[in-house]
Order: sequence, then structure tokens, then C-alpha cells
Amino acid sequence: MMLKTETVALAIGLLSQGLFSSRIVLQWVQSERARRVLVPTLFWQISLVSSFLMILYGMLRHDPIILGAQLISYAIYIRNLQLLGEWRKLPPVFRLGAYVFPLAALVWFVIGTPFFSLRTMLDGRIPRGVLVLGAVGQTIFLLRFVYQWLYSERKGESILPLGFWVVSLVGSVLILAYALLRQPMDAVLVLGNVFGVVVYARNIVLLRRSGE
Repeated sequence: MMLKTETVALAIGLLSQGLFSSRIVLQWVQSERARRVLVPTLFWQISLVSSFLMILYGMLRHDPIILGAQLISYAIYIRNLQLLGEWRKLPPVFRLGAYVFPLAALVWFVIGTPFFSLRTMLDGRIPRGVLVLGAVGQTIFLLRFVYQWLYSERKGESILPLGFWVVSLVGSVLILAYALLRQPMDAVLVLGNVFGVVVYARNIVLLRRSGE
């Protein structure tokens, strides 16, 4: 049963990271063509779906670092779609599901089973030092969207400023270290953050060249 749970978690995690990577590729390609950083609406839509999958992955892995960060990121993705005026354009069923599904998943997690439960997560065996490293990395990584959210609220539109990409790069490097040190190593986080580091660095270069 444990092996089956780990297989399901890996499949969900890889699918989520695949979607996360696709949004970065989309944003990267469009930015390279325009020679400046662009963020299409699809970036936020893919982010929302990917974040929900990562919430499930964090539960299945009983990883408080992943779960906590993704719950907050999920809400920020929805807010960016609202700022873009795209949220109400989505089908009502999708919007309702976007609100209900994470809550239903959390209730299930609290009730849970030995392989999918809050109790198992609280009894986790992740070394304290590694857990602290992951918490710092995810906090920094999460702050990029808090910063982006506040910046966008001030501007009245969804924007990804230079500071967002700098914080993303620092956070991603720390999360990569956490993923490598965690036992067993978290291949999903490793794959996602190796790719992310490259793209974040490239966006910083583009923004500095454009003077934005």
C-alpha cells in the first residue's frame, strides 16, 4: 500500500512540475520574442491547476513545507486572475471547483488514513535542520508572490517586477538544496527547481537589459 501511495504521489508531483515548467517555458518564449518580460494570462491559469496538484502531492508526501507554501500560492494565483479581469470569464463550475476542491482535500487530509493524514505529517521523520532549510527556502519563494501581489495591488494590474525574479532565484536555490538533502531525495522538487533557476536568472538578465 505504501509503495502504491508513493507511486501515485510521484505521478501527481511530476504532472504538477510538468505544468509548472510549461508555464515557465510559455512565459520565457514570449519574453524572449518580445525581448522583455511578459506574463500571459495562461501563466496564471496553469499555475492554479499546478498548485492544486502540488497541494495533493504535499499531502501524499506528508511534507508540511510543500503543503503550506502551495495553499498560500494557490490563493495568490486566483487573485492575479482577478486583477487581470480573467477570473469571471472562467466557467462558473471551474470557479466553484477551484474554491471547493482544496477545502475538500484538506478535510480529507485531516480525517485521513495512515498513508494520507495530518497525524502522519506531524509525526514526520524529516531532520529538523533540513526542515528549517526547506521552510526558509519556501518562505522566501512564497514571499516572491506576496511581494508581487502587493506590487500589483499598488499598480492596479498583474505585474512581475525585477524583485520577483530575484527572490524566486534565491528561494529556488534553497528549495533545491532542501530537495537534495531530504531523505528520500525529492526528485519532483529537484527537477522543478533546476529548470526554474535557469529561467529566473534569464528573466533577471532580460529585465536589467530593458531597464524595467
